Amino acid sequence: MIPRYSRPDMVAIWSPETKFKIWYEIEAHACDAQAALGVIPKENAAAVWKARDVVFDVARIDEIEAVTKHDVIAFLTHLAEHIGAEDARFVHQGMTSSDVLDTTLNLQLVRATDLLLIGMDRVLAALKARAFEHKDTIRIGRSHGIHAEPTTMGLTFARFYAEMARGRVRLERAREEIATGAISGAVGTFANIDPAVEDHVCKMLGLVPEPISTQVIPRDRHAMYFATLGVIASSIENIAIEIRHMQRTEVLEAEEFFSVGQKGSSAMPHKRNPVLSENLTGLARLVRMSVIPALENVALWHERDISHSSVERAIGPDTTITLDFALHRLAGLLEKLVIYPENMAKNMNQFRGLVMSQRVLLALTQAGVSREDAYRLVQRCAMKVWEQGADFKTELLADPEVTAALTPAEIAEKFDIAYHTKHVDTIFARVFAP
Repeated sequence: MIPRYSRPDMVAIWSPETKFKIWYEIEAHACDAQAALGVIPKENAAAVWKARDVVFDVARIDEIEAVTKHDVIAFLTHLAEHIGAEDARFVHQGMTSSDVLDTTLNLQLVRATDLLLIGMDRVLAALKARAFEHKDTIRIGRSHGIHAEPTTMGLTFARFYAEMARGRVRLERAREEIATGAISGAVGTFANIDPAVEDHVCKMLGLVPEPISTQVIPRDRHAMYFATLGVIASSIENIAIEIRHMQRTEVLEAEEFFSVGQKGSSAMPHKRNPVLSENLTGLARLVRMSVIPALENVALWHERDISHSSVERAIGPDTTITLDFALHRLAGLLEKLVIYPENMAKNMNQFRGLVMSQRVLLALTQAGVSREDAYRLVQRCAMKVWEQGADFKTELLADPEVTAALTPAEIAEKFDIAYHTKHVDTIFARVFAP
């Protein structure tokens, strides 16, 4: 991923240096297990650890691979240059390349997920703080982009909190799903390596042995993992879209923090654009881009082909790096989001009480008017607000069919804004329960 959308901690997980270090640890732990079984001499296994503090030369490995055309063999050749050919002759005993590659990939995904969970926690903390800050800040709810009924800004943040909390649970499950390793040999039968080696390597790396593998770990695990990242990315976009809407000039209920010296447009000095939330929409597309290839990687020929390999070399780092960056960008955006309660009140009253139409409708039906007639009466008054700029309550009070069923006091009571927020505490208790 390009540096612009990358954070160093996540990038480091996918660096060649980190990858080769994990390859080395897998081989060294496997040698320990083989020595414990009496398959290789203990002194040879111990000698492999002489490279424990070595920073493997990526350029040298690439140089060897240019000849061997095989990355794992190139690494093993370079390892032998450090520990000596005699001590290296038992390295990779009974193993196949995928034992190293797949176990490494899954370990990198586990480590990446731990960083993603930190990002999720920061987003959740920001959403919770803003939700309680604006629990009772009234704003208009919208359906189809059109004024519907009153809600609160706190409920908007609480809704997003609940969604991201579900995403965090899914991410924890995805971590568990992907945290497996396989050291099972050429077709997964352990013909040339004892299952105890796999047990030991996985234990040392914090993984669980794959119950049954072929030459590779089953790719349905990876499909589920990347699908989970895709869902989280869509939740990020869901929040970003709301912020983008709120920052529209004619709405302006909230806007991204605009710092001193910041410029919004190269041509128009007045502009303050929602660039961060727009960027998050784009980053979400990049994360979701990995989902279909991951699903298509599930179907491999027989015990293995390498059609999945090139895909994973790209989507493993790119997707986790992008989502990690997006989570922290979203958290920062939420933490500094500027909110305008006055504009929310202004927008609420833009159509002079029209958003209370359902309360009047229900009151009429409770007073004995048929639902069809009640709808007709309320809509008749409502259309005058839409088309003529009238006041909704005034029109209701002037309508003889409405006042035949409801007294002026009963009509006025239907415009009490507190009616719409009476269950906010109940919803908050559900969302933020321990």
